[in-house]
Amino acid sequence: MPRFHRLAADGAITEVDRDLIGESPIAIEVNGIGHAVMMATPADLQDFVTGFALAERIVDHAADLIALDLHETPQGTIARLTVGPDRAAAIAARARRRTSDSSCGLCGMDNLDAVHRPLPRVPPARVDPPAIFRALGAMRAHQPLTRATGAAHAALLCAADGTVRLAREDVGRHNAFDKVIGAMARQGLGWDGGFALLSSRCSYELVEKAALARCPMLVTVSAATDLAVARARQAGLALVHLARDDAVLFSPTDV
Repeated sequence: MPRFHRLAADGAITEVDRDLIGESPIAIEVNGIGHAVMMATPADLQDFVTGFALAERIVDHAADLIALDLHETPQGTIARLTVGPDRAAAIAARARRRTSDSSCGLCGMDNLDAVHRPLPRVPPARVDPPAIFRALGAMRAHQPLTRATGAAHAALLCAADGTVRLAREDVGRHNAFDKVIGAMARQGLGWDGGFALLSSRCSYELVEKAALARCPMLVTVSAATDLAVARARQAGLALVHLARDDAVLFSPTDV
C-alpha cells in the first residue's frame, strides 16, 4: 500500500497509508478492427465491455456477441469482440468513416449528428419517492472501492422498493454504468420496475445509456446538464438529480 504525507490545517505532517484506485487502458476491438481505447478500473471487465458494446450500439443484445475475449498485456487489456456478419458490415463502415474524418473538412458532422440520434422510448416509471431515499441511504454500503480510495464512481441497479440488487464501481462514471448494464445483460436481469442510481452528475451520455438499456428512471447524486434533461424528455425517461438524503429534484418527462 502506498505511503503519503498528510498535511493538517495546523501544519502538522504525518505519514499515512492509502490505497490508490486502478486505472488502465482497455483497447476494444470488434472483429479485429480497433474501436476504442477506454481508461477504466480493471475489474468486472466482461461486464464493462458488454455494457459498452450495448451503449455504443455495436450490438442490440448481449446475445449478439458471439465471443468476448480479454487478453492481458504489459500495457493494458485488449478486449476482442466477435459479432455476426449482420453487425460486422456496420462496424467496418464506421471504422472507414473515422479514418476518412481525420483529413476531411466536415469531420465533425457525424459526431454532431450522433449526439442527437433518436432514442427509444422507455417504459414509464412506477417508483415511489421513499424508494429513492431508501436506495440513497444504502448506497455507501455498496461502495467499497470508494471507501478505500475516495476516487471511484458507483452505479447501482435498484428494485422498485429501493433495495440494491447490483452494484459496480469504476474510476469513470460512464464505465460504472456500463458495468451495471453489462452485468444485467450477462445475468439476464431486467429493471422490473426499478431504477438506476449513479454517484455522479448526469450528462447526456448517461441518459443515452439509460434509454438504450430501457431503464425507466435514472437517479444521479449531482445535477444534470441541460442536454441531459432534454434527451431524457425525448426518451420519456424519468430523471431525478441532485439526489440527497433530504431532497431530490425531479425533471418532467413530457415532450
